[in-house]
Amino acid sequence: MPAISMFYGVIIYIYFFDNKKHKKPHIHVKYSGDEVVLVPHS
Repeated sequence: MPAISMFYGVIIYIYFFDNKKHKKPHIHVKYSGDEVVLVPHS
């Protein structure tokens, strides 16, 4: 889960091998205790 970018308190992580939940590469964005998960549609 490497952080690929950090700016103004926003941290962006990319997940390549999360076989438990999303099954696809996806991105997590965290800011001030909140989190958004971006998963591509197929």
